[in-house]
Amino acid sequence: MNDKSDQISPFLVFFLIVKIQVGVGVLGFQRIIIQSAGHDAWMAVIISGVVFSLGIWGMYNLLNRHDMDLIGIQKRLFGKWLGGLLNIIWILYWLMVGISVLRSYLEIVQSWVFPQINTWLVTSIFALLIYYVVLGGFRVVAGFCFLGISIPSYLILTFYFPLEFTHFRNLLPIWDHSLKDMALASKQMSYSYLGVSTLMMYYPLVKHRKSSQKWAQLGNLTSVFLYLCLTILTIGYYSEGQISRYIWATLSFWGIVQMPFVERFEYIGIATWVLVLVPSVSLYMWVSARGISQYFKMKQKTIYALLLILLVVMTNLIKGRGMINQFVDYISNLGLILEIPYVLFLVCLSTVMSNKKEDKK
Repeated sequence: MNDKSDQISPFLVFFLIVKIQVGVGVLGFQRIIIQSAGHDAWMAVIISGVVFSLGIWGMYNLLNRHDMDLIGIQKRLFGKWLGGLLNIIWILYWLMVGISVLRSYLEIVQSWVFPQINTWLVTSIFALLIYYVVLGGFRVVAGFCFLGISIPSYLILTFYFPLEFTHFRNLLPIWDHSLKDMALASKQMSYSYLGVSTLMMYYPLVKHRKSSQKWAQLGNLTSVFLYLCLTILTIGYYSEGQISRYIWATLSFWGIVQMPFVERFEYIGIATWVLVLVPSVSLYMWVSARGISQYFKMKQKTIYALLLILLVVMTNLIKGRGMINQFVDYISNLGLILEIPYVLFLVCLSTVMSNKKEDKK
């Protein structure tokens, strides 16, 4: 499992963190948090980012102490049976997040480009692409995550077009909402940062892993900065009344891009987002398969095939905006519990147990 040929350089952790945090959610996160905190929503972006920075610190504290992945850590802390149950919950969680990411993207394609698209065919094509990526091993998955950040980064230039119509005075007055509103918006914003827990599975495959925390923290900071800029741009461009009518505010920005050779730039943006989608889902599938392989003596090819068949079936069983939103909400709420409070609980438990062992010695 820890073959040196599959190890990556520490700086690639930066791209893995950014890739897992900047996904389909970046296309429409603004409406949810602005409905809760209005023009103060940009502060919720920062608060959530700080919380996840603390979560990354907790993960490294735990990983550096045990020097193994999450599956091994939970077996050590809770034993075979309880640890096994908790590991199954994590594996299912990562699998379900991958399904929610793919289904959310297909919803965008159906709403903006091809309303009558055959979802079974499209998800099968995506499954074949993901299968090709994960079969190459973790280095290939990490390489695709690098490309999934560097190639679509040109889309940042498109936000110049709405900038000239932006009124930054819409941000005033600052802190005009209650603490309850800010807390709700921060929780909703946290959904966009989920996924950093995958770090706890590929950690053993990072060279000089103890020194890679700075890259993970920098990746989280980059994600926060991107979300912050988009939030400020959205507040300045739309009124609070308008934003409630735009489900995908970022896509709406692309709708005003005017170029001599492109009439509907949002089609290009949605097509480019495939390069963002495939690496994200591939990483979730790789993490899930790695967890399963530690319990069952099965070939990696077989595990990937079974997971991707489940991905295709589950994605097509989730239909309609209401069902999609409900599914995403359930997974997001579970993720918020697992990735921050539960990880910090593991840190405290591990510290207490380590201190007891030292006292006995």
